[in-house]
Amino acid sequence: MKTILITGIGGDIAQSIATILTESRPEFRLIGADMNNKHAGQLFVDELFQVPSASSVDYLGSIRGLIREYSVDIIIPTSEQELSVSHALIDVFGRDKCITAGVEVIDIGVDKLKTIDFIASLDIPVPWTIKAGGIIPKDFPCIFKSQRGSGSKNVFIVKNEEEASFFANKFTDSIFQELLKPDNQEITCAVYRARDGKTAVLQLLRELAGGLTSWAQVINNDKILEMCESVAAGMNLYGSINIQLRLTDKGPRIFEINPRFSSTVLMRHRIGFCDLLWAIDEAQGLDVDFPNIEVNQSMVRVQDAKKLSDYV
Repeated sequence: MKTILITGIGGDIAQSIATILTESRPEFRLIGADMNNKHAGQLFVDELFQVPSASSVDYLGSIRGLIREYSVDIIIPTSEQELSVSHALIDVFGRDKCITAGVEVIDIGVDKLKTIDFIASLDIPVPWTIKAGGIIPKDFPCIFKSQRGSGSKNVFIVKNEEEASFFANKFTDSIFQELLKPDNQEITCAVYRARDGKTAVLQLLRELAGGLTSWAQVINNDKILEMCESVAAGMNLYGSINIQLRLTDKGPRIFEINPRFSSTVLMRHRIGFCDLLWAIDEAQGLDVDFPNIEVNQSMVRVQDAKKLSDYV
C-alpha cells in the first residue's frame, strides 16, 4: 500500500487532490497535514495531523517526522508557502517522491515580477509590470497585487495616482501591472510536461467567483498553445503548472504562472486531463499518455456541506 502525504489539506486544492486519489487510487493510504484542524480536511484523508505553519522553523522537521513515522512514499505540497520551502524536502526525499514542478520553476512562479521577467526573456510579449514603491505608474486603470504568491484574491484595480500612492505606501512588497482587457477573455492553462519532454496543455476560458474558477470551457487557440509550450520548455518543466493569461486585441498576454496544481485540478480531471495521476504514475516509474480533450466542454464548480458528527 502506498502512503501519500497531502499538505495544506484544509484548502480546496488539497481536498480536490484527495478526492481524485480516493476515486482513482483507492488502494492508497492518504494522510493530511495542516496548520489547524477546523476545516473539512479530515473527511478527505485517512488521518489528519496538525503541523506548524510553513513559515515556522519547525515546519520542515514536523513534515520529515511524518514521512519517517508513517513510511510516506509520496508527498504533495499544495500551497505557495509550503512550496517555497519544499526544496529541502526535495533534497532529502528525491525529486520524484516530492510532487512539485521543481525548485527552479517554483522560484520563478512564486514571484510575479520574476515571472514577467522570465517570460519576456523568451521573447513572449508581457503586460508592463513594475515594483510598487518609489515609482508610480502613469497608465490607469491598472492592477495592484502582491509580488509573491498566486491566485486571484487580493487583486485591486487602481484608478489614479492618488490610489496608487496609497497602495504603494501601505503594501510595499507588491507590484503594479497593466490591466489586460477584455474581462471576459481570461484563460487558465493547465500545463503538464512529462519526463521525456512531451507536453500537454489544457486551455480553459473561465469565469471567477471569490477568486476561484466557477465556470470553465475548453478552448483551443494555436498561439496560446505555442506560448505555453515555449514556457514549459524554457523552464525545463517536469510536472504541472498553471499559466494565467488574457486574450487581448493584441493577442494572448500571460500575467502569472502558478507553480503548482491549481484549484481546477478536479474540474479538469473530470474531463480527462489527469495531470495529478500522470505525476503519481511518473513518480512510480510508469509512462504516461495524453488524451485528446474535446473542445467546447464546460465545467462548473459545485458546493456542498456536511455535518461533521456524521463522520466521526
